[in-house]
Parts: sequence; C-alpha cells; structure tokens
Amino acid sequence: MLYTRQNQLPHARLGIVVAKRFAPRAVTRNTIKRVTRELFRVTGLPPIDCVVRLAKPVNRKDGPATTAKLKLELRQELTRLFASQTKNRPAR
Repeated sequence: MLYTRQNQLPHARLGIVVAKRFAPRAVTRNTIKRVTRELFRVTGLPPIDCVVRLAKPVNRKDGPATTAKLKLELRQELTRLFASQTKNRPAR
C-alpha cells in the first residue's frame, strides 16, 4: 500500500513499514526496504511524503527468505504505485 501527502519541501520523502507478521525473516524485510528505496530514488516523484506499507504476507519461515520472483513482483508493484503518483500530482 502507498500513502501520500503533499509536503512543502523541494523533494519527496519516503517511509517504509514492513511488519514481522507479513515478512517473518529479517533478510526478507531488508530486501523489501532496499528495493523500495532503490525505486524511490530513480522514480523522480513530485514533492510528496510517501509511506509504503506491506499489506499482505510475502513468504513464510519454511520457504526461502528471498527469491528472484519476490524481487520482480515487488519491483512491478512499486513501479505501478510510484507511477500513479507522478501522473496524479503536478511537480512544483
């Protein structure tokens, strides 16, 4: 999920919330944060505050901590969410 709000700064800001109940392994949570920050930097958002929150479980403790499939799905979803904000809000 992506929550946004206008800010009075010349740049966008990012907050990331990845709960243990949705990603039980620290490796998975860190991967999600790393990919989110990477895409946030290259997207070029208008001056807004963004909070990205994981809304559903991404894996379980008995499976692998991170996979190429997880990273690909995460990149696709974040790209879609960030793109929706560049279309809806004019840059200052």
